[in-house]
Amino acid sequence: MFKTLRDAFKIKDIRTKIFYTFLMLVVVRIGSQLPIPGVNREYFSQWFAQQTGDAFSFFNAVTGGSFLEMSIFALNITPYITSSIIMQLLTIVIPKLEEMHKDGEDGRKKIASITRYVTVVLALVQSVAMSVGFGNKGLLQEFNFINVLTVVVALTAGSAMLMWIGERITEKGVGNGISIVLLINIVSRIPADLGTLYETFMKGKTPAYAILAAVIIIAVIVLTTVVTIALQGAERRISVQYAKKMQGRKMVGGQSTHIPLKVNTAGVIPIIFASSLMQFPVVIASLIGKSGSEWVKYLSTSNWCDPDNLKYSIGLVVYIVLVVFFAYFYTSITFNPLEVANNLKKQGGFIPGIRPGSPTSDYLNKILNNIIFIGAVGLIIVAGIPIFFNGVFGAQVTFGGTSLIIIVGVVLETIKQIESQMLVRHYKGFLND
Repeated sequence: MFKTLRDAFKIKDIRTKIFYTFLMLVVVRIGSQLPIPGVNREYFSQWFAQQTGDAFSFFNAVTGGSFLEMSIFALNITPYITSSIIMQLLTIVIPKLEEMHKDGEDGRKKIASITRYVTVVLALVQSVAMSVGFGNKGLLQEFNFINVLTVVVALTAGSAMLMWIGERITEKGVGNGISIVLLINIVSRIPADLGTLYETFMKGKTPAYAILAAVIIIAVIVLTTVVTIALQGAERRISVQYAKKMQGRKMVGGQSTHIPLKVNTAGVIPIIFASSLMQFPVVIASLIGKSGSEWVKYLSTSNWCDPDNLKYSIGLVVYIVLVVFFAYFYTSITFNPLEVANNLKKQGGFIPGIRPGSPTSDYLNKILNNIIFIGAVGLIIVAGIPIFFNGVFGAQVTFGGTSLIIIVGVVLETIKQIESQMLVRHYKGFLND
């Protein structure tokens, strides 16, 4: 990875793209510190500290602390992420959108345009809900139309601006812009989490205890990172053979290739879906002043794996079931074995030992079901390690398995893109010579 970055800085075009990305991220972090006029930030900090659920903590982590600071980027890119997921699901359900998706570059541009509009609408709805819901409880210094309008405009415009920044990074920088913005937000919270671990386990302790605690913390972080990297890179390759055929006077075809099936096909989506579904009731309870209810404790990850209150770990069991369910569900709508089998048949390809058509589809389904389960188990392990240490040892940090999967996935994907751009440039240079 470091060799790739070092070589990339030697190439002017890629170096310019990296600097452009860096400057855009500086703008993101500056905007995350700019407060919205008329907002009582002290009230919001006190309210946030009283929340027993984890929904707002995770939301604050993915916004890079902007939510807690009530900055103009408080909503951050979460409306865009939600919009993208909604459009992805609707593409499967609505035939018109499915046609657009299959219509090549023009169709994808239309879907991207619709996604932007949906993002703005979601940001508008969320900003209105926040300004009205919290405004009359002390969020606003004065609860009046002007202040409410100011908050709504600031939050909506901030979210739209981050969406624009993400798209500019994709176009003129390196990597996927939205993912890069999400990455820098999560990374910006790591120092605070490390500070929390230091305060909890090392500060004021004997040197031997502090050193042991530091070694254990580092070992857990390294282990989780290694498992995450292995999970992100693991894939099952299905061999494919193409039949030979006569083309003019020549025999063509007969080459071998493979279908790469990623073990973690759905990425971090199952964890996000499962967490969102479980935390939605917690958010509603917090807004109506019922955050201290007994049932809320079952849904809060901070209460799971607690040796003194094991009954609350029932929520962890539900969480695991939801992760496995969404792993299968999301993969089923993004990968169609029947379509792959039909395309192979049309192109004269076949899997050795498997007949083309329906038997190929059944075979892919069987393989897919097995690797999805393995991927789901891997996700549960990565997400469960921080939950276990939070519950048993009281390590209350926002940096968890979900954040780590996002970080590793984005970093690996960005490095791959940089390497591909370097390769393309070398090919161009070779052809020009």
